[in-house]
Amino acid sequence: MDITVNILLTIATAATPLLIAAIGELVVERSGVLNLGVEGMMIMGAVGGFGAHDHHSLD
Repeated sequence: MDITVNILLTIATAATPLLIAAIGELVVERSGVLNLGVEGMMIMGAVGGFGAHDHHSLD
């Protein structure tokens, strides 16, 4: 049972950023604006977050 719970927690953790991006794209599409750069914005956000964390590390 622990393996099943761990798998479900991993799936939920991995799917959360994709779900947030999909909901954001859904809102944009419903407003009538065509936005094809969702994946690129997610990648640039991840790179920027990693860079900021690496630059301002507490170590």
